[in-house]
This record gives sequence, structure tokens and C-alpha cells, in this order.
Amino acid sequence: MDAEVTIFDKIVQGQIIANIIYEDNLCLAFHDVIPQSPVHILLIPKQRNGLTQLSKAQEHNKEVLGHLLFTVSKIVELVNEFNRGFRVVINDGENGGQGVWHLHLHIIGGEQLTWPPGSIGSSKK
Repeated sequence: MDAEVTIFDKIVQGQIIANIIYEDNLCLAFHDVIPQSPVHILLIPKQRNGLTQLSKAQEHNKEVLGHLLFTVSKIVELVNEFNRGFRVVINDGENGGQGVWHLHLHIIGGEQLTWPPGSIGSSKK
């Protein structure tokens, strides 16, 4: 495991309670506690294995990266609140808005998403 323990590591280890909606042997999905849209789910790999950022991905991370994207479709079907679409966001690095150094995908929706990204929905920015 990477040196610094993150809040996501603590969620995976059961030290912090999260509203978990999906789990398998490679990943965990739960509702974001500070949602940026009516539906905002975080999807994380259970083991970081160096995946603190997408830009740090290596050859050995390909399986989990593909699995995370495939799992998004399962979560969207399971949650059934993404009516007419959703967005998957991966923030990378400080200037990319990343706040936790454990790769995570934001699955957001439940309202009309605007473009460009950064101005999501009508009430939250």
C-alpha cells in the first residue's frame, strides 16, 4: 500500500462508514458526502497499487482501470437515478481539482449537466 493512508483507504478497511452502493473484489462505490449534483457517486479501486492519480497509472493497473469503467455501467443501472445521462469525472493533480490522493471516479447526474465542466447543474457550482 502507498505510504499515506487516505480517507478512501479507511472506508475500504471499514474504519470510516460510507453509504456503499456497490462492492466487488476490485472496487467500491459509495455516495459522495459533499455531492455536486443530485446523484454523485464515488467509485474507487480497493487497492491503490500506486494509483494515486490517473497520470500515475502503469501497465499493471490496466485491469483495474478497465474494471472501474465497466463497473460504471453496473452502478448506473443499479442506482437507476441517472434518467437521461450522467458524467464520469476523474480529477488529476492539484490543478485538476484532486483532493484525495487515491484514484477515484465521480459518477454524477440526476439533472441537466452543463458544458463546459466546472459548472454542473443549475444550483451547485
